[in-house]
Order: sequence, then structure tokens, then C-alpha cells
Amino acid sequence: MTEPIILAATQTTSILQARRQGYDLAIASLDLGLTTSEVLLRTEGVVFPDGQWLPWEGIEGIAQSESVCFVVEDSAAAKIQRFSELFNRVYSLMPTGKAPTLLVSGIPMHRIKGIDPHHDTLRKIRTIAPLTGRVLDTCTGLGYTAIEAARTADEVVTIELDPVVLEVARLNPWSRKLFDHPRIHQVIGDSSDEIDSFEDETFSRVIHDPPMFSLAGELYSGQFYSDLYRVLERGGRLFHYVGDLESRSGRNVVKGVARRLQEAGFSRVVRRPRAFGVVAYK
Repeated sequence: MTEPIILAATQTTSILQARRQGYDLAIASLDLGLTTSEVLLRTEGVVFPDGQWLPWEGIEGIAQSESVCFVVEDSAAAKIQRFSELFNRVYSLMPTGKAPTLLVSGIPMHRIKGIDPHHDTLRKIRTIAPLTGRVLDTCTGLGYTAIEAARTADEVVTIELDPVVLEVARLNPWSRKLFDHPRIHQVIGDSSDEIDSFEDETFSRVIHDPPMFSLAGELYSGQFYSDLYRVLERGGRLFHYVGDLESRSGRNVVKGVARRLQEAGFSRVVRRPRAFGVVAYK
């Protein structure tokens, strides 16, 4: 099966530059920077390797839209944007120059200031390395955490609340391994409910990267932390993303998070400022 063509403003730069210089061929990425391909430049527009084409107005429209990615379907470009009727939220794929981030009603779900989502994910993963055995990822999103964890873990169980998020992820070239990696097991549901189905001490590592408190307050509750403690093996570790620990709001949130984690039974909670979170030990 041929992968869809995914473009963002950055990917149109080489195409438009080649056109201005009078070339009939350009080298461009059709998967948000992962690989490059040759495209043909014609009077009517750009012809892609799979035979589809876009008129120049379409290419220029993408070039002017810096906050969203596009998929080329039936020789037309459509924004990668979906509305969830279940949660009354708009999800869209936002380019960053490297791995894109997910926007939830306009709010990015990864750090994008001074860092890209891929390296943001690596910083989180490294706080609880090595990731071996069975790993729980409480919030799938675009799947970056699950993909990185699956490099060394025996199995990664990843939970996504809204199936519409996965519709966006399926169009993200950086998320492809989420859907075909043999060691990634996807669960659709609310983590605060799904965790009841897991047996005691069945995960060696837990990565808890929830949306902000206003979007998912139950995932910051003492009850949920107790559930995470229950499913974590003795000697296991939990990474909990909180946000900038040095900001005013971050300082307030991390105090409550650390207190509730300790009340849930975790023996030690250590700040990890570079990863914008804390690590809790069982």
C-alpha cells in the first residue's frame, strides 16, 4: 500500500524555489522530512510519484499555512484536521520542522519552544531508562512515546481516550510504527477506567504524559496514582509529565503531584526539570 503524501509549508520551499529558477524537477519531502522524492514541475502544477498532482495555487496555499499539515488525496490538498463530536474538540497536525505535534483545540500536546516533539519524547523516555519488560503508556496521542519505548521493551500497552486522535495519527508519517509495530498493543478507552483491567505489578515502567489538568483532571487524582502504583512492579519507575517545573503554575502543580504520588505509596519522587516532569519509584 502506497503511503499518503503529507505536506507542510516547509516541504513546499524547495518546490517553489525550483519553479522560480525554471527547473522542471524538484527534490522534496512528501512525508514531513523523513525521506525525499522527485516531483515533476509542470505549467499546471506539481506531479507526484504516485501520479497525483496539485495546481500551483494548492502548493502556494500550503506554503502560506504554517500551523497545519496537509494530505494529498485525489489530486487535492486537505488539512489534517478532525472534529470529535464525542469530546467537542478539534484535533489537527501541526508541523514543527521535524516531528509534528498534535493540537487539541489549538493547544500543542508537545513542547515546541526550543525543542521538537521527537527530542521532547526522548527526554521523557531517558528519565526511566532502561525500558525493558512490559511498559504502560497512559496517553497515546501521536504515539511517539509508545514507538520509542517499543525499541527496547518486550511489550508496550498504550491507551488512547479518543479514536479521532488516532485518525490524525494514521496520517502522520512519524506515527506509522504505532500501527504496525509488533510489540505495541493499542487500547481505546479512558485510562482511569482501563487501568482496572490490569493485574497487580504487571508493568516494569509507566509513562504518564497526560493533557493539562483542565482537560483531564482525573489523571492527576490520588485514586489514579494509587492505581498506577498497584500495576507497577516492585523496583519499577513512573515518569509523570507535569510541565515547566520552574514556572509559577508548574511549581504549584508539581507540589500536589508529588504529595499525592507519595500518599499513593511511591517511596521517592524526584524532579526531572529537563523532561518537564518527575520520576516516582516503587
